[in-house]
Amino acid sequence: MKFITIGELLMRLSPPNYEKIRTTSSFVVNFGGAEANVAVSLANLGIDSTVFTVVPNNDVGKSALRYLKANDVHTSPIILSGERMGLYYLEEGVAVRASQVIYDRKHSAFAEYDYNTLDMKEILKDYDWLHLSGITPALSNNCEILIEQALYAAKQLGMTVSFDCNYRSKLWSFNEARDIISRYLPYVDILIGIEPLHLTDENGHDLKDGLSLQPDYEAQDRIFKELAARFPFKAIARHVRYVHSGSENSLKAYLYHQGKTYESDLFRFTILDRVGGGDAFSSGIIFALMDNMNPQDAINFAVASSVMKHSIRGDTNITDKESILRLMNQTYDIQR
Repeated sequence: MKFITIGELLMRLSPPNYEKIRTTSSFVVNFGGAEANVAVSLANLGIDSTVFTVVPNNDVGKSALRYLKANDVHTSPIILSGERMGLYYLEEGVAVRASQVIYDRKHSAFAEYDYNTLDMKEILKDYDWLHLSGITPALSNNCEILIEQALYAAKQLGMTVSFDCNYRSKLWSFNEARDIISRYLPYVDILIGIEPLHLTDENGHDLKDGLSLQPDYEAQDRIFKELAARFPFKAIARHVRYVHSGSENSLKAYLYHQGKTYESDLFRFTILDRVGGGDAFSSGIIFALMDNMNPQDAINFAVASSVMKHSIRGDTNITDKESILRLMNQTYDIQR
C-alpha cells in the first residue's frame, strides 16, 4: 500500500546529556513531528511512505527534507514556501525530573500557508492510506481547513484514513480539541488514541472512566463499544502508559477490532528518549493492519514498536520489523 501523511515537520533542539534548557550552552538538532515520525517509521519497515508539508525555502527547510529522504520517505508533494521552520525545545527528563517541551511554532511556514489554493484530491489520488493527527488543526485556522479538505478528498477517493487524536494541551484547550476532532470522526477508519473525546452512554451517564489514563479491560471495552456504535471505525487502538519515574515507564495497549477488544502484553523498560513513543505506536498499528496480522499480534506489535522507540535517540522509531518482533516476544539476547 502507498502511504501518505500530512502535518508539520519540526526542528527539535535539546540540550545534551539531560542538561536543563536554562543552564545548557549547546543544543542537539533533530527533525520530527507527529505525522512525519509515522512516515519515517513506516518507511524503515518497508512501506512506501510520503509526507506532505510546507517548509521554508532555505537551508533549514532543505536540511529537514534531507532527513526525510535519508530515511526513504518521498518528499515530492512538499511545498517550499514561507519564512520560518516550526521549532520545539525538549528538556529530557531523568530519574525524578520529568521532561518538558517548549513550542516555538507560531507563524511557521506550515501554519501560515493558504491551503485553499490546493487541489487535495490531486495530491492524494495516487495513495491508498492517509494518516492525520489532532495536532495539525490546533496550529491555525488554515491548518484546520487543510485537515477538513484532506478528509473529504480521502473519502471521495476511497482511501483508508487513520487519525491519531494526539491531544496537546499547550496548543489548544480540551473543549476546542473535543469539538473539532469530533467533527472528523465520521471520516476516520482507524482511530488511534481517544484523549480529547467526551462520551456518555445511552442513558446519558458519563463515561470518563473509559477515558482515564489507566483504564482496566472492562472500562476500555465499554468505551470502545460506545465509539464503534456511533462511528464507522474499522479499528480503534490506544496505548496506556504507567510512569514509574522520568527514566522508567511501562506500556500496554488495547485494540478494538470486529466487535472485540484485545489487550497487549505489559512491557516495563528504561527510557533513553521518550519523544515519539506515541507515533511509534501509531506506525506499529498501521503496519500491523497493513500486514494483516491477527488482532492480538497486531496490538502486541504496536506496543513493542512504541517500547522500542524509547531506546532510540531522536523523534523517530528507526528500526526494522524483525527487531520489533524479537522485542514483542521479549527476546533480548545479542544478535550475532
